[in-house]
Amino acid sequence: MHLRPPVFSHGFTSFLWAFGLGAYVWLGLVAVGVGVGTALLLGLLAGLGIFFLVLFYGGEEFR
Repeated sequence: MHLRPPVFSHGFTSFLWAFGLGAYVWLGLVAVGVGVGTALLLGLLAGLGIFFLVLFYGGEEFR
């Protein structure tokens, strides 16, 4: 029996990367003493940028 990993859409994978790295940015900013509101805004903007970066440039081109 040949087991294959599940197939996720490229948009879903991009969302997971954006969510994880945006949360990492937010936690890092809160850890160094930036205000929670400012950190949240910058984390959301970073997540949005990461989402589009991974969506447009993060996949392999198929033949």
